[in-house]
Order: sequence, then C-alpha cells, then structure tokens
Amino acid sequence: MDATFWALVGLIIFTGIIVWVKVPGKLASALDARADGIRKELDEARRLREEAQSLLAEYQRKHREAEEEAEAIIAEAKREAELLTGQTEAALNDLIARRTKLAETKIAMAETQALAEVKARATDVAITAAEAILRDKVSGKVADKLMADSIKEVGSRIN
Repeated sequence: MDATFWALVGLIIFTGIIVWVKVPGKLASALDARADGIRKELDEARRLREEAQSLLAEYQRKHREAEEEAEAIIAEAKREAELLTGQTEAALNDLIARRTKLAETKIAMAETQALAEVKARATDVAITAAEAILRDKVSGKVADKLMADSIKEVGSRIN
C-alpha cells in the first residue's frame, strides 16, 4: 500500500467526518445567514436612500417656497416704497403749494398795508401842507370853516 492509497483513505475519512458533523449544512446556513444579513443591509440602505431622497425633495420644495416668499416680500416692499414715495412727493408738493400761497398772501397783505401806510402818510403830509398854506393865506372864521370842511372831505375820501 502506497502513500497515495493512504492519502485517499484519509481524504475519504476526512470527508466522512465533515459530512457526519454536518459541516456542509452549517457552512450553507452560515452563508445563507450572511446572505440574509447582506440582503437586510441592502434593504436598509435602500430604505435610507429613499428616505434621504424624500427629505432632499422636501427641503428643496421648502427652499423654493422660501425663495418665492422672499421674492413676494421684496416685491411688496418695493410696491409699498413706491406708494410711500408717491404719497410723500404729493404731500411735499401740497406743502410747497400751501407755503407758496401763504407767502403770496402775506406779500399781498404787506403790499396792501404798505400802500395804506403810504396813502395815510401822504394824506397826513397833504393835510399838514394844506394847513400850513391855509394858515398863511387865510385867517379868521373863514379859515376855520375851510379847514373843517377840508378835513371832513379828506377823511371821507380816505374811507
């Protein structure tokens, strides 16, 4: 019996022991368990990926909504600014018009008052001059009567 025969016998015994201890079944169940674990990990990874995609889509939607809301707020602020600018401009123009009218009224009143003062001063000067002339030229009762009549006439013309 040579060494090849004993190697064959050893191989058959080893194979028998492996089969008797059920190593192939244990090996198959270990491989099946590992395949199930890998399958579960793949399913979990797929679920997490889908959840991540869902969250990403939701955040992108929220981002778009926030941008649209920001654009709407900016547009509203621009409209309000334009409205306020128009209102302020109108109020300023109104204020300028009122102040201009008030100034023109004051100027007209000052002109009227100045004209009245000039007329009164001219009247006073005329009366004084007439009185001086009449005093020098006319005397007595006739002078008094003329003076009184002249003063009445000047007074009625002024009013």
